[in-house]
Parts: sequence; structure tokens; C-alpha cells
Amino acid sequence: MVGRIVNGILLVVAGVVLGGIGTVAHQLTPGPRVGFPIGLTGSLLAFTAILAGLRLLSSTRLNALLFALGTIAIVLVLAQQSPGGSVLIPANLLGQLWLAGPILIAAVVVAWPDVPSRRSAAAGERGASGPAGTA
Repeated sequence: MVGRIVNGILLVVAGVVLGGIGTVAHQLTPGPRVGFPIGLTGSLLAFTAILAGLRLLSSTRLNALLFALGTIAIVLVLAQQSPGGSVLIPANLLGQLWLAGPILIAAVVVAWPDVPSRRSAAAGERGASGPAGTA
């Protein structure tokens, strides 16, 4: 029980770290003439990959949900204007995509139906047929 609580706290902290790094890096582009947002793309790909990995490796949706909540919470906190008047997420297209992207990705990944594994499907087939020779 304590292990699950510690695991949940670490997942939230990992989500906060990824959200903070993504918030700082989401405006990164290679140059003023090249408009490809490598910071936003990398941040959203990292978020999606970690979330999908947690969802696929875990038997429950809770781990992916905790990671997503940590990321979304820090993104929303860092989107607020600081007392000095500065903002980390400006009101431009990249900023709006960084605000909405993790929420939409988390909704899809966490709500995705369970995919039965090969081992459990094979065990279910053997268990349903019963021992050989019985009808």
C-alpha cells in the first residue's frame, strides 16, 4: 500500500517536471525564418510517449492519470501571470497548443479501451476449453 502511494507521488512529480520543461521549451524554433516548432513538437511527443507507455505497461489507468494530472496542473499554474507581470506561456498559437495539447492527449490516452494482452487472451482460451476430453 505504501509502495503504491509513493509510486503515485513520484508519477505526479514526474508529470510536473515534464510539464515545467515543456512550458519552458514549447516556444523553441530553429530560427526566425523557420517556423517549425521543435520545442512544442518534442514536448507533446514526450508527453504522449510517456503517457502511452504508462497506459500500456500498467493494468490500471491510474498511473497514466496521475502523470497527466501533474503535467496539466503545472502547465495551468505556469500559464498564470507572475506578480512581476511576466508570462511563460504567451497568448499565441504555440502557447494555446501547449495549453490544450496535454489535456486532449491525456483524455484520449486515459480513456482508450483496454487492449487484452496475448498472455491473458491465451490463458482465457485454454481455460474456456477445459481439459481435453471433456464436453
